[in-house]
Amino acid sequence: MNIALRDAQPAFSPQVRFEGAPFLAAPKVQAPAPDAGAAFAFQGVRKAFGPKAVLHGLDLTVPAGAFVAVIGKSGCGKSTLLRLLTGLDAPTSGAIAFEASGAKDPARLTRVMFQEPRLLPWARVVANVEVGLSHLRSKAERRRTALSLLADVGLADRADEWPSVLSGGQRQRVALARALASRPRILALDEPLGALDALTRIEMQQLLERIWLQQGFTAVLVTHDVAEAVALADRVVLVEEGRIALDLEIPLPRPRRRGSPELARLEGVILEKLLGSAA
Repeated sequence: MNIALRDAQPAFSPQVRFEGAPFLAAPKVQAPAPDAGAAFAFQGVRKAFGPKAVLHGLDLTVPAGAFVAVIGKSGCGKSTLLRLLTGLDAPTSGAIAFEASGAKDPARLTRVMFQEPRLLPWARVVANVEVGLSHLRSKAERRRTALSLLADVGLADRADEWPSVLSGGQRQRVALARALASRPRILALDEPLGALDALTRIEMQQLLERIWLQQGFTAVLVTHDVAEAVALADRVVLVEEGRIALDLEIPLPRPRRRGSPELARLEGVILEKLLGSAA
């Protein structure tokens, strides 16, 4: 079992081992710079918990700066895939290869954002973001950087408030700012919008897309929501029983408009595969 850094070319080189509502109109933004993200590949990855295998020799290659959505029914292995990617679990067999230009420490490539904000209730909003800035020695620099991150997610004016007075969507914005604090090359998103109401969810989708476009990290979103996957991702990967059953490119320009015939057609392709004739 190993995890390696990948070259920007199609081949992967084992340089480092490491275990472990419609959219609102938005200004067009330049495509993210590929060298801001990290590429990765699952190579024959199998994951078992005792006698139960969850992933069965899975192969998946993702280029730097891509936005990939992973969907599937409960228990199909998509969350396990994310845990392996972030180093929270190690593969039973196979390899995970990474590539990131200028990266010295592969353990710092990836950060994860969960469905629950997981904020510290005894710390102010800005202090919660500073948790992700431990690499900065100066307290003043940590606060300045945290305030800048809160401004990126539209919460600079709430910096000195307690998490308990924020709405669910605002708490998730703080969690996003904290996840981005160390400038990850890969941001893993484990259904982070699943508990939000419909309108707040769309706002958060737009925010996430805008920040991804600005910063250029590689995004991997696990979601049950096919519409969300098609609206946000460059590519949708459907996992069934630990294997990739569909790998679909989403070649639509941004910003995307919900309810458009193009999005509806792609959703239909995925639902037909996911649900069969019932779709």
